[in-house]
Amino acid sequence: MGILIRLVITAVSLWIATLVIDGIRLTTESIGDQVITLLIVAAIFGIVNAVLRPIIKVIGCGLYVLTLGLISVVVNGLLFMLVSWIAGQFDLAFHVDDFWPSAVLGALLVGVVSWLLNMLVPDRGEK
Repeated sequence: MGILIRLVITAVSLWIATLVIDGIRLTTESIGDQVITLLIVAAIFGIVNAVLRPIIKVIGCGLYVLTLGLISVVVNGLLFMLVSWIAGQFDLAFHVDDFWPSAVLGALLVGVVSWLLNMLVPDRGEK
């Protein structure tokens, strides 16, 4: 059940990013198609982050140390662009126009909104 809640939280944060940032578009008209598209893109986003982020951190740990972690902003933007490309391969109506500022700001916004929404959802162990 927790993974479904996290999926919905990511989908909501992606939806907010499409509303706030001009370069991130959700090009389907019906509400049902938008919800399905956002849920699928949220799943893609989760898979990409779960698989690639640890690999990138291990390989690029020197850059993380050298830039005091600021390279993570670039990495997040690139992963966001990758999610947009994968969504395009599945003919989903989600598109990020360019790396700067759309992908970078989008990744930052999705991260912050997801973090805030996850703070509102208690973990299983908490009561």
